[in-house]
This record gives sequence, C-alpha cells and structure tokens, in this order.
Amino acid sequence: MDVDIWAWVGDTQQQLSEAGNVGLAMALGDLPAQAYEGRYPQLDVMAPAIAQQAEALELPWLEFYARYWHLIGRIGDRAQGAVALDDAQQLMEFAQREDVRECPAAPAAIEAMAITWANADGPGHAAERLELLGAHIEALTPEKPAFTGLVTQYVAALIDAGRPGEAATYAESAVERLRVAGRESSWELGAESARALLASGRAEDALQALQAAAGFDADDPVAKEHRDGVRRALILATLDRIAEAVDALPDLDVVGEHPRVFVEWSQTVSMLAGSAQITNTWQLGRVLRQWIDYFSMMGGYRARVELALVAGELAIGRQGVWQAGLLADLAESGLPELRDTEGLAERIAALRATAEASSEPEAPGPLEERVGLFDAADGFNADPEKWVGWLAPLSGRDLEATRRHTTTAGFLGYPATGADIYWKMLVDSGDIATAEADDVAYLTTLLIEARQDERLEQMAAMLPHDAQYLALARLHSARERWPETLEAAEHAVAAGAGLEARRLLSGAAQQLDQNARAAGVLHEVLDELVDEDVWRMIVMATAAEDWETVRKGAAKIGMPIKSTEGPIEEEMGLIRVILPAPDGGQRQVLSIRTGPATARLALPQPRGMEYNAGDLVVFDPQLLEPVPDDPEEQQNFVPPFAAVSILRPGGYTSYFFDGAAPSEEDWAEFTEVMAERGWPMWVYSDENYTVSHPSSGERLPGVFGWVAVPPDVSPNEVDALLDDATERWVHPLAWLDLAREIDVEVERHERIVKEYGL
Repeated sequence: MDVDIWAWVGDTQQQLSEAGNVGLAMALGDLPAQAYEGRYPQLDVMAPAIAQQAEALELPWLEFYARYWHLIGRIGDRAQGAVALDDAQQLMEFAQREDVRECPAAPAAIEAMAITWANADGPGHAAERLELLGAHIEALTPEKPAFTGLVTQYVAALIDAGRPGEAATYAESAVERLRVAGRESSWELGAESARALLASGRAEDALQALQAAAGFDADDPVAKEHRDGVRRALILATLDRIAEAVDALPDLDVVGEHPRVFVEWSQTVSMLAGSAQITNTWQLGRVLRQWIDYFSMMGGYRARVELALVAGELAIGRQGVWQAGLLADLAESGLPELRDTEGLAERIAALRATAEASSEPEAPGPLEERVGLFDAADGFNADPEKWVGWLAPLSGRDLEATRRHTTTAGFLGYPATGADIYWKMLVDSGDIATAEADDVAYLTTLLIEARQDERLEQMAAMLPHDAQYLALARLHSARERWPETLEAAEHAVAAGAGLEARRLLSGAAQQLDQNARAAGVLHEVLDELVDEDVWRMIVMATAAEDWETVRKGAAKIGMPIKSTEGPIEEEMGLIRVILPAPDGGQRQVLSIRTGPATARLALPQPRGMEYNAGDLVVFDPQLLEPVPDDPEEQQNFVPPFAAVSILRPGGYTSYFFDGAAPSEEDWAEFTEVMAERGWPMWVYSDENYTVSHPSSGERLPGVFGWVAVPPDVSPNEVDALLDDATERWVHPLAWLDLAREIDVEVERHERIVKEYGL
C-alpha cells in the first residue's frame, strides 16, 4: 500500500477518536503491523470488524483499507492461493467503484490480485497477470508510489511465463526509471530482479543484484531478513559456494512460520543436503509433508506439487523409498489443478523410477521379530521413517504390526496410507463390528486426519451403538460441529461409551455455552476424573455459578476453600488475567484471585473496553507461563491465566487524566486519597512520557492514566475530588472527557490540554 495513504489514516484515526470510536481508531493503525508481524488471529478478527463498521459509517476508503490489509495478511506471508481468489477479485472490483477509485491506495488491489494468482499457480496464471499488470503500469509514472509494487509483480509474472531474460531487463529498466524520478527501488523489486537473473543462468549477476538490493527499504520490512537469507542461500548454492550458502540459509525454526518461503527454502536445502552441515532427516521429511498439506488447504497448487517433488528427492537421499513413491503419487494427483504442467510429468516419472530402483535400508532383524524390535527400539533415537518401511511387509496381515505401521505412517504425515491398510484389514473383512476399542480409535484418528469423513461415517454405521456414536462425536468435534458433537456424545454416554464420550459431551456443551450441563456430565463420574478433567469441570461450574460442584472439584484436587456454601469470595493472591484488547491483541490486567477459577480485576481500563476494574471474571487455571526456577524470580512472579468470561460486571466507570507529573509528595498524597475512597487508579504512562511547559516549552515529566469509580459514585463527585486533590499542584492536571460529560470548566481543561501539548 502506497505512502500517500498514511496521512489519510492519521486523519481518519483522529476523526474516529473525536467521534467516540476510540477502539476502532486504535485498531485501524495496527492492521499493517498485524499483517506484517504475523498476528493473524488478531487480523482475522479485527479487519473484517473494521470493514463492517466502515460500511455502516459509509466510509468506503476505510472499508477498502481494512479489506486490503486482511487480504495481504492472507496472500503475503501466509501465501494463500485459490482460497483467496474470490476475495482478491472482489477487492479489485471494489477498488473500481466511483467512491473508491480515487483512494491513493486503490492500485494496490491490482497488485493483490496478481499475488493471489501467483500463489495459486504462477506459471498457469502468468498471461493473465501480465495482461492485468501491464494495462495499469502503462497508466503510471515512476513517481507514483504504486509503480514499484506493480512492476515487481510484472517481473515475477515474466519469470513464471518462462521469459526470465526479459524479466531481468525489465527490472533493470524499472530501477533506472525510479532513479531518474528521484525514487529508490524496493527490496522486493531488487530481489525479484535477482530471481530473474538466476533463472536466466546468470547466478553471479543475481548475487550482485541481491547484494545491491540489501540497502533498499522493503514493503514488508519484517520479512526482509529471512526472505533475503533464503534467496541468497539459493543463489550461493547454485554457484556451488556451499559453506556460504549454509551460513546464509535461515534455520527451520525461523522459516517455519512463513509459508511464502517454504518452496524456495526446500529447494535450497535439497541442493545442500549432501553437505556435512545440512542433515537430511526424517524430521525434515515430516515438516515438508506438513507444508504440502498446508498448500493443499490454501489452494497453493503449484507449491504443493513442487514441494512434493523436492520432498521426494530428499526422501530418496535418506533411503525413504516408500515415502518417495507416495510423494510421486501425491505430485501426480496435483497436476489436474494446474493450468500449465510443462515438464512436471517427466519429473514425476523420474522420481518414481528412482524410487522403484532403490531399496529400503537393511532391516534390524528378521520379519517375524520386527514388532518386538520396534517395541524395544529407543523412542528418542529411532527413525520412524525407516520403521514404516520395515513393518510394511507385515502390515495388513498381522494386527500388532498393522497398529504400529499405520499409526507411525500417520505420525509422519501419511494417515490416508495407514487408513487404507487398516480399512482392508478391519472393514473390508467385516471384522470392524468386533474390533477392539483401540483399533477402532486408531482407524478413527487416521480417517479424521486424512479428512475422509464419509468413509468414517460408513465405518461408524458398522459399529455397535456406543462405539458408533463415539466415533461420530470425535469426527464432529474435530470439525468443530458442536451441536452434532453434543448429540452424538449424548448417545455415546447413554450407551455406556465411558469417560471419553463424557469429555466430548462436556466440551461441546461448553462451546454451546451450556456450562451447567458441561460441568454436570463430568461431576457424575468425579471419582474417575484426572486433575485436568477436574479443573475443566471447575471452570465450567464456576461459569454456571454452581458453587457446590466447584467446592467438590476443589476438594478432589486438594485445594482448600474456607467457606462452605454460596459464592466463593476469598483472597488467594495476585494473578495476571489475559483479556482481549480492542485492537485484536491482548491486555494483562492485574487481578485478585477470589476462587479456584475466579478473579476480580484490580486495574481501571480505558473507556470502550468490555471489562473494567471491579469485574469478576472466570479464568482458565492452566498457567500460561512456567513458574521461574530461580527462587528470587519466584517471589516476584505473578502467574498469568487466560480469561474465559465475565461472571459479574462490577459496574465501574473509568475517567482519563493527563498532565505534568507532580512532586513525589503530591503524587503520594493523590494516590492515598484514591485508595481511601477505594477507587482503583493506574498510571499508563512511562518515564519517557513528557509534556511541554506552557511558558518555556521545555519538556516536563508527564503522567496519564485512568481512575475507576463504583456505580454509586457520580461524575460530579469524581470531578470535585480530582479538583480538590490537585488544586495545589504546580502544574494542573486535565480530565477533559469528564469535564465535557458534566459540562464543568470545559474551557479550562481544553486550555490545559493545548498549553501542555497533552
């Protein structure tokens, strides 16, 4: 999105704040950071909410802004393809509306459309990308901020069209046009120029181009370092400068959260796998299999096939013959989704031929002893990939071997393979109705992981009543179909399916906000519950205010409760309660624990929040951070817990204050007055916050925060107390919002705000 838009963003934030939409204003400025920093859960909630509010407020530029950043968060680092095509098309059409097309950022919709096509099938959509981008680039001059992004995508489309030499020339021309116009290239354009040169067989020139781009600003600054490292490593590997390539290549724990670089990183690793520094392990194979599944779900059709081929070559390198064959099949199954398959059939055939000509590593013992050898193997050092190959001759014939073989294959990312074997052995044979519960559970898990829902339902129909509904409940729960989970689990519990069925029933009831029912179904078998189940029961019983069940649960886990009936209201120390913030992030609120799963918020919150000091909240008693090992750190450790719900609002109202900080003596007196009244007060400013002296302009230490008052305190009482408590201060404190609310001395507070630059 081009820079012209940011001035508009700032103005819009100010207008929204002045109109009372503080939460919306706060969230608006954070959307780009959410997209770039990978805070996708926030982005996926906040961006649609902002777009919806913008539509209601008839602010089409704001709606475009929110929809754009949401899309970029999906098609940028997350590299979503076909699943985002409709949204990209709709955004492009929205940008052409009469009331949107003049928005400085409108051309960004064209860039987003091109990126989405590239993510789905770059070569297959190359012609469409070139046509779309070319038409809009012709209408732009290099002075326009949108120029660089569109040109970068044009270079990428030329490479995917099989014209890398033309792409390199075009990129060099664009960089020169930008220079003449007094503008600098982006890192992305420089990196794409390097990719074009590499594809042209000019690896040395590609390295120089990438080095020249290192000083350029990136459109996505957060991703620049790891993207640069991956591309640099690929070029160096091509130049056979192996040690340098290994040093440049980001580690798996760095790139693992960035799907945009999965394919290029994997290709580089494949080139370096023969070196002593890069270890080709089963763990790598498992990760690549997960990445393949990711692109299957996201409609990254080209990436899925490319990764399958790379993973297959790496599997051959570590004698994972069975895996290489399955990966060849997987790559072939992806060809119908591609619009351009040139050269792929030949690569798949070559991989399959190599796999067929290869042999599995030597087994550790004779066939009849392999189950025992598997069980005796070191669980930490054993190679599950090899064991899948060694157990394969027995799988489908010997039940014990089948259990180990299929579940291990599922662990490595091949649940469908395991499900096929188990299915033939248990279902096709007709033995499923009398199969052991563990075997039904194994097959159910494999079918769920393979997303073979219809097959699972077919199997369930052959099972006894209790096992049938337990399997269906597990399926519905995995797909988050809570009403269906509840119904199936009820049948399973009634048929005597046991504790697992009760857990599924309880979880579904909780999701449907039926907390009393959720707690009750566990309470009925309290003696059978493990501690984790008991804590879940306590949370749900607390939300339902079933204090008798809470007390029984607390007794079960050995937590003393002083009172014997009614609500539990005790002081059990300070905790941090983690609650959602208006910008989609989180807030940590210091609170007083009052029960096994309740706490009262102790800090005042800004206006517009859905919670405030005095609210009683239900929290999940599972620690979000481990207790420090150091005894000194333990003394200062305040345990954090995730909030579940607001049990009872306290009805407190917050008022904002701002101004120059008083002397330590005055501040101590001020806080004492608030404490005597029982009004929670908290300073949100830090030592870096300063205000301007109205006469000299020198910077003075500042202070701002919120004070919260109970529902029986009127705004006029708050104003009077603040006035009395601060009247002797050298510099006045302002509480403009409160003054406006009660229409008392508004001009004085406005003057303080202006004079001190608050």
